[in-house]
Amino acid sequence: MNPFVIAALAALLLLAACATRPPLPRETAQDAFVIEQDLVGRTTARGEFRAINGVRRGFTAHLDGAWDGRTFTLVEDFEFDDGQRDRKTWRLERVGPGEYVGTREDVVGQARGYQDGRAFRLEYDVRLTNADGSPGRKVRFRDVMVLTPEGAVLNRANVGLWGLRVAQVELTIERAAAAAAVAAE
Repeated sequence: MNPFVIAALAALLLLAACATRPPLPRETAQDAFVIEQDLVGRTTARGEFRAINGVRRGFTAHLDGAWDGRTFTLVEDFEFDDGQRDRKTWRLERVGPGEYVGTREDVVGQARGYQDGRAFRLEYDVRLTNADGSPGRKVRFRDVMVLTPEGAVLNRANVGLWGLRVAQVELTIERAAAAAAVAAE
């Protein structure tokens, strides 16, 4: 077979693999994660952003979720390990059984959320901000959220640029009281 054809096929397979949604984690509980039930109230998340260029950025997020019967609102107060703070607010409206559309301050267009068996998936584009505060590149997030057997929420996201995975985010979300008890030990 022609080496150019082999290289082109390999590149296409690589692109397809990089742009995929995250698989369901092995740590998935038997119960389904339902966003308007499992993230209502105060929760705390600990996570890390990992880019392919080696950049790693840890963070803690204090979350406050509310469900009014139609719209799920989630206020996220981020504290990054480098001292930076940020606040984002999700508003996800249920538009059908297990289907949601929504927005957040940095989301371009609308986010799409949907129940996928025991998992909840959320897909959206974000306009990043450059260090000088100017608008940066647009990247694609593909999140998967599941309950763990211990009752926490595991959120994994692939971050893509031009169809290539350029970063991953992983965080564990726990009820505020449970997170405080673990920190006190």
